[in-house]
Amino acid sequence: MQQDLNNLLKLQEIDYFLGELERSKEYLPDMMENLKRELAESQLKFETAMSDLEDSKLKQKNLELEVKTKEADLQKYQQQMMSIKTNKEYDALVAEIDMIKQSVSSMETDLIETIDSIATLETNIEEYKEKLSQTKDNNGKQLAILQEKIDTIGDKVSAKNGERNSVTTEISRQIFSVYDRVRKGKGGSAVVPVKSRACGACFKALTPKKAQEIRKAVKILTCDNCGRLLYWDADLSA
Repeated sequence: MQQDLNNLLKLQEIDYFLGELERSKEYLPDMMENLKRELAESQLKFETAMSDLEDSKLKQKNLELEVKTKEADLQKYQQQMMSIKTNKEYDALVAEIDMIKQSVSSMETDLIETIDSIATLETNIEEYKEKLSQTKDNNGKQLAILQEKIDTIGDKVSAKNGERNSVTTEISRQIFSVYDRVRKGKGGSAVVPVKSRACGACFKALTPKKAQEIRKAVKILTCDNCGRLLYWDADLSA
């Protein structure tokens, strides 16, 4: 009977491992997608900052050119002031000069903000570049590990199923039938130790007689409440 119990516990360990392999088919691809998404986001952040930097530098160049053009116009109009003969011409030229000054002032403010933005972008880009390099390295290694695990799942399942078939042949049909029914119906462990003289799964208290029978291990008994197979563990059952 002890051999049957040992085989049941071994079978349960194999089934748990097989269950983990099946679950890994779901969560390993999810983990890989998360790593790929993190890498793509880091790449996008870097590329976006680079594009913004290029746009800002072009904007700076255009603003500087426009300011120079406006300043040249301003100088030209100021020189024309010397040759004005009527008040109407004078007022019109003064209005034009004021408008140019306002335009230059606005562009200079925009230019200062653009230069500040460029400085910020250049700082951020160095950080994004470093983060992207680290993410490529770290995530690349993790992706390779996860892919290797995915690639070997089939072989591990086949090997464990071979072990399972071997162990199953060593267990009586009746006991295996109970084990398989409980495993499929309840989920989790089908074979549990007695804990403090109660079922280790549902915690239903055992009668003194039943606890004694389980302790003697003359035969494998089940819990009257949840149906799981019970065994005595001296460290847990007292």
